[in-house]
Amino acid sequence: MQRRLSRLMGCAVLAVCLPFAFGPGASDAAEKTPAPKVVEAAKGPRAIIKTKFGEIELKLLPDLAPKHVENFVKLAKEGFYNGTIFHRVIPGFMIQGGDPNTKDSLKKDSYGQGGPGYTVKAEFSDTPHKRGIVSMARANDPDTAGSQFFIVVEDSRFLDRKYTVFGEVTKGIGIADKIVGLPRNERDLPNERVEMTVTILE
Repeated sequence: MQRRLSRLMGCAVLAVCLPFAFGPGASDAAEKTPAPKVVEAAKGPRAIIKTKFGEIELKLLPDLAPKHVENFVKLAKEGFYNGTIFHRVIPGFMIQGGDPNTKDSLKKDSYGQGGPGYTVKAEFSDTPHKRGIVSMARANDPDTAGSQFFIVVEDSRFLDRKYTVFGEVTKGIGIADKIVGLPRNERDLPNERVEMTVTILE
């Protein structure tokens, strides 16, 4: 547990991880183990993360983290996330993406260090980091979230009140399961590029 937390915080500035797994029965398992509904929230915007493996639909939670939702929506509408990859994946934990450096395959040494050029003040809540929760990655300082985010594929309660929860997967958690299981290197970077396109639905 402590190792996972240190790995999430120990990357360079704004480090975020994204895992990808692809194996027999992954999609079937996804249907049997959907992301549980964790948050009761007022109706807000939704987001679709499109990948070559399928789509992940998110419910954004402005009542929990208004500034982070506003920031995510703004960046998505600007096309900021399009062409970025899930650059860090840890099986049994989470997948991470949203670093603009990952648009360039020649910048692998700087993956996990990119952002929008500004940060957003933390908006911690009591919402648990259960399977399917979407939260913002950050550096050691709580107020250093920018654009990188992660999707929890297994309950990770040790992250509670340390990272800002701003969304929840409503459909397509099996796609995250596939991504998290992809073969990866010693830095948890998948050997296979999984690019995303993010669309906001309001």
